[in-house]
Order: sequence, then C-alpha cells, then structure tokens
Amino acid sequence: MYSKEETQKLKREFWVTFADKYPRKWMLYDTKIKDFSFKFYVDNKKALVLIDIEHRSDEKRIAYFEKIEALKNILEEEFIKDLVFEKEFILENGKTISRIWIEKLEVSVSNRKYWDEIFDFYNEKMNSLELFYKEYDEFIKDID
Repeated sequence: MYSKEETQKLKREFWVTFADKYPRKWMLYDTKIKDFSFKFYVDNKKALVLIDIEHRSDEKRIAYFEKIEALKNILEEEFIKDLVFEKEFILENGKTISRIWIEKLEVSVSNRKYWDEIFDFYNEKMNSLELFYKEYDEFIKDID
C-alpha cells in the first residue's frame, strides 16, 4: 500500500507521463456547452473516458444527453463502440448527472506496467469522442 503522499506523487507522475507520450491539447471542458465535459478517470481497477453532462437544469441535461443518444448508431458505427449511456447517473455526492463512457478493466494506475495500455486506450477513445463531437457539436448544442 502507498501512503497518501506516495499515491498523489504516483498519480502526478502518471498524468505527466501521459502528457509526454501524447502531447496535445484535449478538448475536455472546452466544449462551448456549460457543464458538458470530456474526462479521463483512472483508479486501481479501471480506466475510463467519459462525457459528463452536469447541467443544473435537469431538462437541459437530459436534452443534451438525448441529442447524443439520437446519434448513437453513427457514434458506434463510425467513431467508438461499446459506450455505456446512462441518463440518470448518481455521483458519490448524490448529484444526478448524465454520463456516457467507455471503460478498460483490469488496469491500475498504481502499477506502471499498465500505464502504456491506459495511455493508448485514452488516446484512442478520447480522440474518437472528440472527432465525433467536432462533427456533430452544432446538432448537440441546438436544444432550444
């Protein structure tokens, strides 16, 4: 087991190493939609690439989610397969968001032997989601 400080140092090293391997600017929060973001997540069991829709208005949150859901066939045929769509995802803090994600199981941020596998997964899947979003962002944004 790592101490809290060792864990933080290892995670920092993980993200720096990822940035060195794939030196590019990811879209992440720069979607031009309030509370609509792309995220990376990793722990000691899995790695995820996510779209989180956290709009305070449930109506708007669901509208954005349903726009992407309407494009699900195109998304899966042309960009990325095996996505999980969850309209009502409850965070640990009790907040309800909408989430779309893909995960890679049986990898660990604490074990460097998995890092390249995680980095390649992140690069491939996030790049695919960003390409999809760049092509369909005007449709997704148009909820009014």
